[in-house]
Amino acid sequence: MARRSRACPGRFTYHVLNRGNARAEVFHTPDDHEAFIKLMAEAFLRKPMRILADCLMPNHFQLALWPREGGDLSRWMHCLMTAHVRCSSRHYRSSGHE
Repeated sequence: MARRSRACPGRFTYHVLNRGNARAEVFHTPDDHEAFIKLMAEAFLRKPMRILADCLMPNHFQLALWPREGGDLSRWMHCLMTAHVRCSSRHYRSSGHE
């Protein structure tokens, strides 16, 4: 069951991070990093987001984001993470469950 959305008003800076399950690797190769950055750009085209900084590590990523309006952060992250999981699962032929 999905958790309820957090209230994230616009015009504030947010530190967002996401780790792989059990801190497993999320980015296996430099190509994975590049693909994720492209997905961030695609998410930006769908829902503009001010990306102040990013840090991609093998088992997680951290972003500094500055949404314009309330709700933008949730919508942008949903778009990004849905695309990332689909692309990763398709590329590694995985359902995400072992």
